[in-house]
Amino acid sequence: MHQAADYITEEKKQALLRELAELQGPKRKEILENLAYAKSLGDLAENAEYHQTREEQGKLEERISKIERILQLSQVAKKRGGDVVGIGSRVVVQKVPTESRGSTTHDKIGVGKELEERTYVIVGSEEADMALGKISNRSPMGVALFGKKKGQSISFQTPNGVVNYKIIKVS
Repeated sequence: MHQAADYITEEKKQALLRELAELQGPKRKEILENLAYAKSLGDLAENAEYHQTREEQGKLEERISKIERILQLSQVAKKRGGDVVGIGSRVVVQKVPTESRGSTTHDKIGVGKELEERTYVIVGSEEADMALGKISNRSPMGVALFGKKKGQSISFQTPNGVVNYKIIKVS
């Protein structure tokens, strides 16, 4: 798998196909019916219902186009196993303390505290959701992790400076 490509999981592909079918079918029909009704109310220049429905139609068509583009341009990521980080990998990392300017102060972790492990799944940009532990292969952390193995360390730049992690597990 190539890191820079756009990927989606099979589950995401199926969810997008279901959404597309809903938008192109019942939702589009509903909006067309609402437009017909709004037109029947008369003067379109001052018809708020008509303008509101046209705006909804524009948003619907924009979402349909976006989904079609995602489906056309994305590759379905294969389920991963093995020990090399790639799309679909579940990676357990541990933050590594960083020393600043030769001192022994640690990066907001605190001396003596146990370093917390975090688990992330590497996904394509469309599925990324930090709250769910899903990070994009194009994010700074995703780029740093891609192609690495258990035991290796990574570093990447954040708005607050460079952060370092050690890879504890790859599955």
